[in-house]
Amino acid sequence: MIKAQQMSESLPLVILLTLSGGFMDAYSYICRGQVFANAQTGNILLFGVNLSMGHFSLAWQYLFPVLSFSFGIAIAEIIKKCFTNARRFHWRQAVLMTEAILLFVVAFMPQNLNLFANGLISFVCGAQVESFRKVNGNGVATTMCIGNLRVAVQNISNYGLTKNEAEKKTGFLYLGIIGIFVIGAVIGSLCVNIWCEKAIIVSSIFLLIGFTIMFINKET
Repeated sequence: MIKAQQMSESLPLVILLTLSGGFMDAYSYICRGQVFANAQTGNILLFGVNLSMGHFSLAWQYLFPVLSFSFGIAIAEIIKKCFTNARRFHWRQAVLMTEAILLFVVAFMPQNLNLFANGLISFVCGAQVESFRKVNGNGVATTMCIGNLRVAVQNISNYGLTKNEAEKKTGFLYLGIIGIFVIGAVIGSLCVNIWCEKAIIVSSIFLLIGFTIMFINKET
């Protein structure tokens, strides 16, 4: 199986992960104290602003997700090393299962534990962004949009100059992924209005579906 055909790079899986990514960001911002689960640049900015104003407790609220996100990246690498030779499932499936379980735990955390809830969500985002980095052989982010937007605009601009159909196709692929992220955020907002803290279970379900469909084509 060539790399571009691996199930972890397939469009259906990337759609599920991107839906989950948009959902998590909307959930953490709307339901968990206006903290970004995915956008660590925003959290670092708000950490610095609150630090400069002497709001140290608020500064810590924004720093903790950044540290958790970083820890998620590290744990994904450890899982990769531990499950590289696993026969029953791929190491990325182990990452997805871990993510789904942690998000399920978040659903039962009360509001006074928002710091830890956001930490777990950011951990999940870090593990996901480290483990799933391509779609059909092209680099992609399923938990944020800035890189996808850059690639989309770059390819569409190049198409305007060269009329290269491949660049047009790639550009619109990335625009579509950004659109999926927005849909995930919309779904997240609607679900929070209905189920409050429990809404994150929907994101967990997205990940479990992704875990399941990865059995369609097992990777090496």
